Amino acid sequence: MSVRMNKPEVRCESSCWDRWTRLLLGLIALTALAVGFIHGARAHSLDDIDAMLKSDERYFQPIDKPVPDFTLRGADGRIVRPADLAGKVVVLHFIYTSCPDVCPLHAEKIAEVQKMVNSTPMKDRVVFISITTDPRKDTPDVLRAYGPTHGLDPVNWLFLTTAPDQPEDATRKLAEAFGHKFTLTDDGYQMHGIVTHVIDREGHWRANFHGLNFQPVNLVTFVNALTNNVERPHHEQDEGWLAKLKNLL
Repeated sequence: MSVRMNKPEVRCESSCWDRWTRLLLGLIALTALAVGFIHGARAHSLDDIDAMLKSDERYFQPIDKPVPDFTLRGADGRIVRPADLAGKVVVLHFIYTSCPDVCPLHAEKIAEVQKMVNSTPMKDRVVFISITTDPRKDTPDVLRAYGPTHGLDPVNWLFLTTAPDQPEDATRKLAEAFGHKFTLTDDGYQMHGIVTHVIDREGHWRANFHGLNFQPVNLVTFVNALTNNVERPHHEQDEGWLAKLKNLL
């Protein structure tokens, strides 16, 4: 008499794929931390980090300017100014939610970077900010829904718009202060470039990453340098996570 053994079915449902995705992003983020550790060991200032990234990342532009001032409103009604972000590294970009092409792709690129950052101890030291250039259409409900739709985690992400007493073009003028334009067209869309801005913990604008083809690991490496205050002299540096990791080895 033969006995027929049924092979158990193996199914990988969405939760399985989510775990593998988190694992992959964690490994990529650890790679960024390792790269940052190597860079940090060789670098004595942010200028050294800039030079290293300029050789590795063609879309990287170092900046050394005060951040343009702004007073904007979050989807929850909270007013946000640069001073409110002191102590955090800020990754900031401009989009509008009815954009049919590059804005969703830009948001998803930022979400990819955010997932990498949030899988490391940098999570509590970095904030991601999207600013709408179409405040008339982008109501608080629209703002709240946009981020999760494109993979952004509200735990350290803000979508900002104008305050009630500001003109409708206030955020488009702010984009100009950051060096690029959102120009209204006759069909209601906006012509614009794609730039991701990085601001340090002291409120200085430190870099642009242009377009959508930059390597997320390079942006994470730069953010990691800023969270660890790499530009300070070594005897004044806070003991960052990379230094702690080094002490464990």
